Amino acid sequence: MRSKPESAADALFAELLRAGTSVAALREVLERHDPDDNLLLDVLHRAVPVPFLEALGTTSPWSTRGRVLGGVVLNPKVPRALALRLLPALFWRDLADVARTPRVDAGVRVRAEGLLKDLLPELRLGEKVTLGRLATPPILALLLRETDAKALEAALTNPRLREEDVLVAVRRETVSPALLAEIAASRRWTGLYSVRLELVLQKRTPLAVALAQLSSLLEKDLRRIAATPELTPLVQVAALRVAEASGGRDGAA
Repeated sequence: MRSKPESAADALFAELLRAGTSVAALREVLERHDPDDNLLLDVLHRAVPVPFLEALGTTSPWSTRGRVLGGVVLNPKVPRALALRLLPALFWRDLADVARTPRVDAGVRVRAEGLLKDLLPELRLGEKVTLGRLATPPILALLLRETDAKALEAALTNPRLREEDVLVAVRRETVSPALLAEIAASRRWTGLYSVRLELVLQKRTPLAVALAQLSSLLEKDLRRIAATPELTPLVQVAALRVAEASGGRDGAA
């Protein structure tokens, strides 16, 4: 049976292992192979020597390539100090991957999230949509302040988005009508009683959306809504009528 031909990644990985911990030998292997970014990323998924990770982070031209440095930071063997030093050179997509990867050091993940927060205002709409599908809760909380429906929809469908983050976003004085509309259109979020209640209690919620939630609320919450002066009188009156018609209903909604 003919053996499987050795791939370029296999060959490079084997030479790196033979070079061991010698930084000079590792750099010589890099210079001789002159690997492109895709080949290096393939190799970085393996248990490469730690000195190789350090060599990539300090050897031009690889130390100037954001994708390669992202692969270095995501490698399970990368030292924490090296990962923290390389983070500012990463692209936003790699920062998002670092922030959401459980095996990465917690301090490195938090730092990646901080850098992403700084980059967020500079991202294009399409990038924000992609980020919304990848982001961790601290970034999602900021994305919920966007006004574009596509960016909001992406964030709201992210499985990492937590109920408490949605509630905080709905309660904000300056919450955007776009976010309220997207939440109201989401079966995931309107399936939660707490979210339906907060939609009604938010004075910026469109009238039709607020009225549509009333029939699913408990009498005690309906009476609370009726007594909330900041709300539209029509919502208050409708809430009181539903409460009176409920006949003291106080079961689970």
